Amino acid sequence: MVENSLPILVVEDDPSLREAIGDTLELAGRSYVAVEGGEEALKVLAEKAFSIVISDVRMMPMDGIALLKEIRSRLPHLPVVLMTAFAEVEKAVDAMRSGACDFLLKPFEPSALLAHINKYALPDTGNALGVIASDQASRDMFALAQRVAQTDATVLLTGESGVGKEVVARFIHRNSARRNGPFVAINCAAIPDSLLEATLFGYEKGAFTGAQQAQAGKFEQAEGGTLLLDEVTEMPMGLQAKLLRVLQEREVERVGGKKPVPLNIRIVATSNRDMAAAVAKGNFREDLFYRLNVFPVAIPSLRERRDDIVSIARHFVVEHGGRLGRSGVSLSPAAEAVLVAHDWPGNVRELENIIQRALILSTGGHIDPGHLGVPGKPSIAHPLPAFPVGQEAPAALTESAKKVDNMKDLERDHILRTLAEVGGSRKQAIERLGISERTLRNKLQQYRDEGYLS
Repeated sequence: MVENSLPILVVEDDPSLREAIGDTLELAGRSYVAVEGGEEALKVLAEKAFSIVISDVRMMPMDGIALLKEIRSRLPHLPVVLMTAFAEVEKAVDAMRSGACDFLLKPFEPSALLAHINKYALPDTGNALGVIASDQASRDMFALAQRVAQTDATVLLTGESGVGKEVVARFIHRNSARRNGPFVAINCAAIPDSLLEATLFGYEKGAFTGAQQAQAGKFEQAEGGTLLLDEVTEMPMGLQAKLLRVLQEREVERVGGKKPVPLNIRIVATSNRDMAAAVAKGNFREDLFYRLNVFPVAIPSLRERRDDIVSIARHFVVEHGGRLGRSGVSLSPAAEAVLVAHDWPGNVRELENIIQRALILSTGGHIDPGHLGVPGKPSIAHPLPAFPVGQEAPAALTESAKKVDNMKDLERDHILRTLAEVGGSRKQAIERLGISERTLRNKLQQYRDEGYLS
């Protein structure tokens, strides 16, 4: 058997072809599990980690495209290669846009199958967690998340913006007894204050102007599953009191309603702020903080888990390469070295954006350092962005070539640089940064108060 490799999952409803693929893998020394359909594949994926899925497209009742979409929602990092006949090539190309790594055109030689596996299969990172965790810090964090997933305890995920808090939340849901229930996420900073209460708690018909019919809120929609309260520290104080009551009583009352609805859900909350500091400043209720902070999990920044950088970058190359029609593109060794050296103030979100841009800029089969647009130095020494004529660079950016001392400076430098790169457009800035308009507005006001902006 090939050392340090996870097994391969083969999904094929034709017994003869399934057996032939198995023989090929055995001769190559690769361990595998073979199943005959999509439903069976999803069952074994919930029980065991795999390095890659090789699946036929034409299957009943769940075809390969439907299976691919399910795998993408449950295990977004797991590579999938589809096997298809010549007449189905167009369908396979559409599937690649949905996240498939590549496809094998039937009939194919054993060498072609093994080449695809060698190219796309995930290495065994020393765990069976089903996520990218090459760095020991990530393994420790996911191991902790896996342990709390076995309970129904409320979890508070903390970490910088862009570290992948929702990925960890989905991992907890996927490894819990609620895995077959819904996973519902709501970004508390992305919804206007006036709509957030109705969105969370739901409302009855006639509760307010425009409420033409009753609507269940996010709490009710998550019944039997997990509710993710993303950026919970952005929730208005008045609504925090109502959230506290829901957590205490495990029941919710719709806006305009009179009868409480019992809840059976698991709560996962996230924040990229220092919550203890927010409590001290009076911006977040102390009693709610303790209700949410039952089991805290801190997610390390990307620069604190550098062994993950290349693995995650390769995953994004495969994922977005398929969607952009650039399958087969890979990172050059020099490009990987540049990525590892970068400090990543925007964390995984910044890495994903850079890989997407590099796939567009590269024209050959490799992504080289020049396509990345990041410096190959350990410090955060970025070239200053160009400003429109007559617009002066913010004071914070004139110092951006120096190594910053703390995370607050990193965040400020990244936000102001991004805003400058888009010519001051807040709409484009929030899309790049992955934050809400309200968060950006608050940050800019803070920088003005601190004297970094005029």
